[in-house]
Amino acid sequence: MDLLIEGDALLGRVILAHGAGAAMDSEFMEYVSHRLVENQIQVVRFEFDYMHQRRSGGKKRPPDRLDRLIQAYNDVIDSFSDQVPLFLAGKSMGGRVASMVLDQSDAQACFVFGYPFHPVGKPLTTRTDHLLALEKPLYIFQGERDPMGHMTEVNNYVLPSTVQINWFEDGNHDLKPRKRSGCTQSAHIDSALSVMTSVIVRRHSERDVNALES
Repeated sequence: MDLLIEGDALLGRVILAHGAGAAMDSEFMEYVSHRLVENQIQVVRFEFDYMHQRRSGGKKRPPDRLDRLIQAYNDVIDSFSDQVPLFLAGKSMGGRVASMVLDQSDAQACFVFGYPFHPVGKPLTTRTDHLLALEKPLYIFQGERDPMGHMTEVNNYVLPSTVQINWFEDGNHDLKPRKRSGCTQSAHIDSALSVMTSVIVRRHSERDVNALES
């Protein structure tokens, strides 16, 4: 599996997985990665096998089975053996997979941009069962009008305290608002990244304190 590794892991390492329909070098993924690298956070991007085959063969393919997606994410985690603080992240489907491997990994937290709470048009087919048992923190950055889980729907879910949802005004699945809202997608993403960076910095500081006390 080819890995795209950017930046120095001065504060930590983020493994960032793409969504179902866009590759690891999509505009959204590029923006998120570059902003994290600017904040001294290393970003590791990779592609699930179906996307890799789509890139090399040119034929559009559906996502792999969930078990294969989970195994692929775990393979990336296992490729690093150093003691750099690890964080998981992903866009939509990639974030869902990241949240499913979180508790069994050495990662300290997980971040999801646009969690796919349910398929589009199927609000009763929820993807929240594993969230109820999460022991590690999960931060979700969700647009208020996301068709895969908008604010009215999701606020009716019963989720544990380990799951923190950050809502973005008028945002869609890519956190993009309509012009009339007065908001911008870049501002929403930057706000999400500010939360993400703050968590990573705090975890890094706690790690330094623990090292001094031991």
